[in-house]
Amino acid sequence: MERKRLTRRDFGRVAGLAGLGVAGGVLLPGARGAAHADTFEPEFPRPVFKVTGSTDPGLDAFDQAMSRFMQDRNISAGSLAVSRNGKLVLARGYSFSRNLHFTVEPTALFRLASVSKPITAAAVLKLVQAGKLSLDDRLTDRLTLTPPPGKTADARLGNVTVRRLLQHLGGWDRALTPDPMFLDSVIASELGVPLPISRSNIMRRTTGVRLDFDPGARYAYSNYGYMLLGRIIEKAGGMPYATYVQEKILNPRGITRMRQGRSLPEYAAPGEVSYESKQEAVYVFDSSGSLVPSPDGGFNLENMDAHGGWLGSAVDVVRFGDLFDQRGIKYDPVLDHITFPTLEGDSIDQAFAQPEIGVQPGGWWYGCGWVVRNAGGGIDAAHNGSLPGTTTLLVRRHDGLNWAALFNRRRDDDTELDFDASIDNALRQAANAVTSWPSVNLYRDYL
Repeated sequence: MERKRLTRRDFGRVAGLAGLGVAGGVLLPGARGAAHADTFEPEFPRPVFKVTGSTDPGLDAFDQAMSRFMQDRNISAGSLAVSRNGKLVLARGYSFSRNLHFTVEPTALFRLASVSKPITAAAVLKLVQAGKLSLDDRLTDRLTLTPPPGKTADARLGNVTVRRLLQHLGGWDRALTPDPMFLDSVIASELGVPLPISRSNIMRRTTGVRLDFDPGARYAYSNYGYMLLGRIIEKAGGMPYATYVQEKILNPRGITRMRQGRSLPEYAAPGEVSYESKQEAVYVFDSSGSLVPSPDGGFNLENMDAHGGWLGSAVDVVRFGDLFDQRGIKYDPVLDHITFPTLEGDSIDQAFAQPEIGVQPGGWWYGCGWVVRNAGGGIDAAHNGSLPGTTTLLVRRHDGLNWAALFNRRRDDDTELDFDASIDNALRQAANAVTSWPSVNLYRDYL
């Protein structure tokens, strides 16, 4: 019997209603974008753009940037948070839908995709700071990697270090060898195991595949390398990966909503948005071969914990980004139970340090979990994320500004090539347009 196609249930549910201190929604008629398939009131035949949350009139350029971006691309759910010098100055939720009951609050949870990588890197640096790990430790000394029968592990795995994993210098290049984090059926077939496969299955199969280049020789973005870092964190930290991150990185910063996401819509977290995509994929949780909407079982999010598995609100994500501006701060007057920084100054420096291969031709480099470049006498650092149904962006600027933007869809085809760059540029222009920044700190309203 053919499996019924899965869809995100209750798309019109109110997301993130637990947010505190938020203003009532502002409704703006949608001027662009194709009609949604969700339910709508007959007297509102066109999509309506709604805004919730807190900000200052002087920051209207951010709302305008998000409105244009979402309406031009028919994105139904988005969120933005902006901080300045460690103070939250904007927290917004945005919806663009014909369903007037559909509202996105600033505390709504989104899949963070690869914005999970700076979080994993922070956990590694915390372990180094605690003396439980060294950046120069070898992968093969920290994890037991066993290839499948009849296969041999590449001897160069002995040259993969924790630092090289963090900086995407480990030797795996998904442009040459397909990303093993998205090869569920292939790995199940090769190993003779049923779907869904586990992280252990992925590691076993990939250990028997030759590296694409000598570790440390060049940069190549690797989701698999960050999945391995999650396992190293578990070994060195003595607890599950997510538990270590929550206890040592997030909770001390007052971040309690963030959690690991689930693949299937029936397991969505309270306050989590629905995800939209034009793409379909083969269901990876059994061998039926059924096609499903790609965000709803077309990939195994549970296996992606350390490289793409986190859920968070924009407020949570920007507060995480703020910890890298907290050098030497011992007391937070807004959250007085937070009396120490999560990372010390040396660890923060290490997050943005240049790798052994130096700077890329475009003037950027990948540090420990961040894309970095020199700017304004300091550095700018950022990370984006993308999965079917998800686009995310975290920016940390040299001038004390941080922002996080989250959306419930991504570029689905080649007609949207400007998708990621467009919102990045629009938010930078919005920040540059501000002439007077408010002195408020909204973090207390969004605990």
